[in-house]
Amino acid sequence: MSELLREAGLIARKDLLIEWRSRVAVNQIAPLGMLVLVVFAFALDANQSLLDRASAGLFWVAVLFAGIITVQRAFTLESEHGIRDALRLSGIRPAAMFLGKLAAISIQLFVLEVVLLFGVVAMYDATVEEPLLAVVTAGTGTLAFSAVGCIYGAVSLGLRARETLLPLLLIPVVAPVLLAGTRALERALGVSTQAGWNWVGLLVVVSAIYTAIGLAVFGPLLEDG
Repeated sequence: MSELLREAGLIARKDLLIEWRSRVAVNQIAPLGMLVLVVFAFALDANQSLLDRASAGLFWVAVLFAGIITVQRAFTLESEHGIRDALRLSGIRPAAMFLGKLAAISIQLFVLEVVLLFGVVAMYDATVEEPLLAVVTAGTGTLAFSAVGCIYGAVSLGLRARETLLPLLLIPVVAPVLLAGTRALERALGVSTQAGWNWVGLLVVVSAIYTAIGLAVFGPLLEDG
């Protein structure tokens, strides 16, 4: 188990170092997410009450756009110059690759979500009434999204038009994650009276299910890709 986690740490460190040196997440992905929030802010500015009610959903829409690009980069970079084949020949177990990818994508998305949440507060005049619920929702939602993204990112490796097909494959599957995340965040922002922690529980279950699936199928998916 310790060896598996060590290998996963190496994969996560590699991916995070690539992003840190390229600055793509900072210079392109984060601005894209903020731009989505700005567009909706202008579109709904005449109806402030609707903007307040929709703020949680718009937050997750921004996460969706940024998350798809993050997943695409995580897998596309390794398909170039034989990097993926080199990793497979290195002896690193597929389960470790999956966990490493999951960790790297989750960390990037969670940092992005913190930035986007500040954007929602600043542009939509939202108030975070339950900070703990907001943070836990972002964390569990990120983990669920990343687990699904890792699986379908590996599926898309063998597809010729993977840049356009990945969103088509990913969006329907992450729809329940976005729904649960929206409902929980609505409670955290004080625009809903629903039990937010029940939705967080659903996110935890989804995260566990897709993490287990990813550990089981990641190796065959890489071989097929």
